[in-house]
Amino acid sequence: MKALIINCSPVRDGATAEITSIISDELSQKYETKQVCIDDYDIAFCKGCRSCHNTAKCVMTDGVQQLMAEFEAADVIICASPSYWADVPGQFKVFIDRCTPYSNTHEPHARLSKGKKGYAVVLRTGPNMKECERLIQTIEHFYGHLEIECCGHIGLCSIENREAVIPRTSELTEFCKEI
Repeated sequence: MKALIINCSPVRDGATAEITSIISDELSQKYETKQVCIDDYDIAFCKGCRSCHNTAKCVMTDGVQQLMAEFEAADVIICASPSYWADVPGQFKVFIDRCTPYSNTHEPHARLSKGKKGYAVVLRTGPNMKECERLIQTIEHFYGHLEIECCGHIGLCSIENREAVIPRTSELTEFCKEI
């Protein structure tokens, strides 16, 4: 089985990257893992043309198709996102918007193969879990429209930088036991 772990932050070596590395290391004992960063893909803004509502395909060709191929190849998908002003980073939101051809809110729509399981890992610098819950809802809403089963989530507060992740490794390790 394959697990895809996505750093939904454009920062390749920050706290979110540290979290995805820990998760990848833990899951590599059970799964073939692949880590990617949202910034690895050139993704253009959705034009809002709604052509995909009739064709189940986007009129643009870019990194979205590559990343969706990674989604298709995976059995388990873990999106790890920091909070940018109480929401997911813009780069990740642009990707979500561009997944409209896969959204089950219209027919026809493209489909991922069935049986995929999704997990959300979110972090923020402040101490309030409510903001983490908002990001978890965004990721789980995204999974729902792609018909990826939401199977678990974790929110980490007071993560200012990469070094702040290390003392939280045991929480991430416990979370990974459920995946």
